[in-house]
Amino acid sequence: MDSIKEIYRIGRGPSSSHTMGPKKAAELFLEMCPEADSFEVTLYGSLAATGKGHMTDVAILDVLKQKGEVNIVWEPKIFLSFHPNGMKFCGFDKDKNEIKSWIIYSIGGGALANEESAASPAKPVYDMNNLHDIQEFCEAQGCSYWEYVEMHEGPEIWNFLQNVWDVMVNAVERGLEAEGVLPGGLGVRRKASDYLIRAKGYKDNMKNRGMLYAYALATSEENAAGGEIVTAPTCGSCGVVPGVLYYLKKTKDFRDSRVLRALATAGLIGSVVRQNASVSGAQVGCQGEVGVACAMAAAAACQLFGGTTSQIEYAAEMGLEHHLGLTCDPVCGLVQIPCIERNAYAAARALDCNTFATFSDGRHRVSFDKVVEVMRQTGHDLPSLYKETSEGGLAKNYYSNKHYGATE
Repeated sequence: MDSIKEIYRIGRGPSSSHTMGPKKAAELFLEMCPEADSFEVTLYGSLAATGKGHMTDVAILDVLKQKGEVNIVWEPKIFLSFHPNGMKFCGFDKDKNEIKSWIIYSIGGGALANEESAASPAKPVYDMNNLHDIQEFCEAQGCSYWEYVEMHEGPEIWNFLQNVWDVMVNAVERGLEAEGVLPGGLGVRRKASDYLIRAKGYKDNMKNRGMLYAYALATSEENAAGGEIVTAPTCGSCGVVPGVLYYLKKTKDFRDSRVLRALATAGLIGSVVRQNASVSGAQVGCQGEVGVACAMAAAAACQLFGGTTSQIEYAAEMGLEHHLGLTCDPVCGLVQIPCIERNAYAAARALDCNTFATFSDGRHRVSFDKVVEVMRQTGHDLPSLYKETSEGGLAKNYYSNKHYGATE
C-alpha cells in the first residue's frame, strides 16, 4: 500500500482529478517533450464531460501555453479502458510534425497512472493492504493506527503532516473571512462566514453544529474558488476532515501533536480505500470522495477521543457504509452543487459516527474492508451518468428543480 502522502496532496482547487492531475500531467509532458513548438491535448470521458466547469483546460493551458499554441479536443463520449479520466498529449515541431504522444489518466486525488505505470508499480510503503490485518497487528503489538503509520513512514511523516495541517487551517480561516459569489456562473454565494456568525447566536448543541458546518463550508468554498487546499482524499471532499479537526481543536483544545496523529489515522483509512477500491468520483461516484472523507474524519475523531482500534474501525465503517451509492452529479460540472453542502453534512455525520462507535465496544457485523469492497462494486455498477459526467441526477434536473423554487 502506498504512503498516506498520496492521500494528502497540497494544491489548488476546484478538482484534484480534473485540475490538479491534468496540470501535473501537462508539466510532465513538457519535461518529456521540451522541443515541441505546439501541442494538442485530447480529453476523454469524465474529463471532457465536466472539464470546463472544473477548469481542466485552464490548468493545462497555464502550463503549455508558455511554449506555444495549444489545441484542446473534447471527447466526452469516448471512455478509454484504463480509467474514465483519460488524456492524450501530443507535441509537434514548427512544421506540425508529431514529435511525441503520451496517454495518461487522472485517477483521483491528484494522482496519475497509465497501463505502463500500473504494470510497474512503485515499491509499497506498507506491507498490509486491508484494515483487518492492520488492526490485528496493532492489537497484537499494543500500538495505535498512528503508530503503525510512523513505523512505516518514519518520523519524518510528522513534518509532512504538520505542513498538511497548516494548509488546512489556513484554508478554513481564509474561507471564514471571504464573502461574495463563487466563480462559475451558478451564482452560489459563500455561506461559511454567515454560518459562523449565526452559530454564535445559539447555545450549546446548535452553536457547535453551526460552527462545524461553517468550518467545513469554509474549506469547500475555498476549493471551489480555486484556493490552496489539501486533498482529503480529493478536492471535492476537502472540507470534511479539516472541518472536523478544526472544530475539535477549537472546542476541545486538542494539542497539535494529537491532531497530527488523528491525521495519520485518517490517512491510513483513506489509503486502504485507495488501494482496494477508488477515491475517484469518475470511477465510483461521490461515495469514493465524500463517503471516504467521512470515514477518514470519523476515524480521526475517534482517535482524538481515545477510541480503541476496533472502535476507530467501526467509526470509519459507518462513515463509508452510510454513503454507499452516493452519486457524483455536479451541476454544470462545477464543484459547488451539491458538493459544498455535502461536505458540511458529512462532517456532522463523521462526529455522529464517532459518538455511536464510542458508545459501543467496537464489535459489529460488517467490517470496514467489506464496505470498501461493496463500495468498489457499487461504483462499478453505477452508470456513467452518475460518475462525474453531469449527464444525470441533480445535474440533469437542476433547472426543473429551480423552476419549482428549489435553492442551494
